[in-house]
Amino acid sequence: MDLKNNRTIPSQRIIIIDFGSQVTKLIARRIREMKVFCEVITLTQFYKIKDLHSIRGIILSGGPATVTNQDLKNMPIKIFAKKIPVLGICYGLQLIASVFGGKVQKVKKKREFGKALIRKKNNSLLTKNFFKKNSFVWMSHNDVVVKMPKGFKKIAYTKDSTFTIIENKTRNIYGVQFHPEVTHTENGKILIKNFIFSICGIKKNWSPKDQKIKLIRDIKDQVGNNKVICALSGGVDSSVVAQLLNKAIG
Repeated sequence: MDLKNNRTIPSQRIIIIDFGSQVTKLIARRIREMKVFCEVITLTQFYKIKDLHSIRGIILSGGPATVTNQDLKNMPIKIFAKKIPVLGICYGLQLIASVFGGKVQKVKKKREFGKALIRKKNNSLLTKNFFKKNSFVWMSHNDVVVKMPKGFKKIAYTKDSTFTIIENKTRNIYGVQFHPEVTHTENGKILIKNFIFSICGIKKNWSPKDQKIKLIRDIKDQVGNNKVICALSGGVDSSVVAQLLNKAIG
């Protein structure tokens, strides 16, 4: 990454495909806290990516949709075809299970919400140093995987979720039913760290300073010689915007 030449976007990145989760940006925040560059995009935007070479890992976020009444034919096969490591979170796990022939159904009694005790079944690179004697994760879902897709292995389970963590090591595909990005999940950061560093093999390549430089450059490109009116309320968002504008155009 050469900041002197204005190249503020690293050549390697993690992509988060947003399916509408309220905490998708929190996934990105966790990754950026580990000094790795990542981008949040929609599935439509992913369709338009022609060169996947720079993508070292893909995370499928949670979301309000259900795979039990959804046509998955439009799911781009290139997400999985290149063997780029994939991590499905909550809805992302259910999506993976459905695409590869597993079975997902609505929870019969009541949705699983809140902390759940997770139990280890098998070892996985994804869960290295993740489990403690009693480990709790944060659940929030209406659907559950009841039949694991062929070629996948069960890594962990909870009382109400038989397939809480699954993996297909050959295809480099992993799925977790819970939310590792929230603080309610114990050692959730370790699981994300294992995915991006040990499985995706990406190196630290980003800092807040890089983002600042990129934003200032983007403002200069967009504004050009035009004038700008900035409404400053005194809150954090508008204050940051005002500071960036001052740095970019004075």
